[in-house]
Amino acid sequence: MRRLFVALVALSAFSLPTLSRAEVAVIVNPSSGVASMTDDEVSRLFLGKSNSFPSGGQAVPLNQDEGSAVRDKFNEAVCKKNASQYKAYWSQLVFTGKGTPPKDSGKDAAVKALVAANANMIGYVDASAVDASVKVVYKVP
Repeated sequence: MRRLFVALVALSAFSLPTLSRAEVAVIVNPSSGVASMTDDEVSRLFLGKSNSFPSGGQAVPLNQDEGSAVRDKFNEAVCKKNASQYKAYWSQLVFTGKGTPPKDSGKDAAVKALVAANANMIGYVDASAVDASVKVVYKVP
């Protein structure tokens, strides 16, 4: 029994660094006219400080569902907020009537499908989920 426990602990210890190294890709529709974006431009969209792409078109940001590892990594790396800070930030903006948070739209497949179907949407997925239906404009290392 002890060997099984040690084996499980060792396996989980080796798999955690792999999860934290996964890349997050910020994606748009290929017809959006956006070639690339900076981390500041992406952050401004997801924090409600901007509502348009650098090219001038309207941008509709989509979040992954709360609790998603991809969402947590994106928020910490791009928005510079952990999950509770991000939620508090948006709660304050909603309460004061100064903004509406990005819609929670599911996991990788759901976000990718929505972005692929609408040229105004921008979202983020695990980089391994990217295919030809979307275009990567920024990668979170």
